Amino acid sequence: MKNIIPFIILIASAISMNSCQQSQTENAEWKPLFNEKTLQGLHIYNKGNTNSKWKEVHGELLCDPKAEGIFGDIITDQEYENFELKFDWRVNKGGNSGIFINVSEDSSYAATFATGLEMQLLDNSNAEPRHQVDSTHWAGCLYAVDCIGSASKPNPYTQWNTGQIKQEKGEVTFWINDQITFQGNINSQAFKDKVAGSNMINYPAFGTFKKGKIAFQNHTDSVRFKNVRIKVLN
Repeated sequence: MKNIIPFIILIASAISMNSCQQSQTENAEWKPLFNEKTLQGLHIYNKGNTNSKWKEVHGELLCDPKAEGIFGDIITDQEYENFELKFDWRVNKGGNSGIFINVSEDSSYAATFATGLEMQLLDNSNAEPRHQVDSTHWAGCLYAVDCIGSASKPNPYTQWNTGQIKQEKGEVTFWINDQITFQGNINSQAFKDKVAGSNMINYPAFGTFKKGKIAFQNHTDSVRFKNVRIKVLN
């Protein structure tokens, strides 16, 4: 029995060390999407590093419509294809914003929504009537295309929400407060049919890019983001 006890302790130590190393490796895979002391890593869509309504405030990404600078969506310098994105977000009463993926930054496209898929961020309860009556406009939805409406339950305005986006080999999933609000394969015919039956059919390049930049929408409302982390998938 005395000989078994040291062996058990050795095995337990090895398991604990392996779990710790695995946890450290997993944490190291998650990187800040932008420099949280400045806006380094981000710029205004089709405008470059121009002074805008977007500011870094105490590690948060803030869009302040009353601030000096131009209106415009802020976008990553880098492109991403297979990734997971996690973030916290908050809007004021009736606030409206969004995060776009697979955005093609090109002067031939006037806005991020012409190409990118938008995860809608909204104060559902106090939104404009046109948003309240259309479930594809609710928080967490693929804006104007598809939504699991029953899962769109953002916290009351001014409270923080969690958000997550995952794209892997064309399979895209959105989460709001740990609930899946959209899921679909952008390479599938079913997805193409949904786009064809939506208002986004008016933008021929919408949803056609399999990778691109990530953008945060300036919808003339105040919005805050924090803890914005990305993990690139192989």
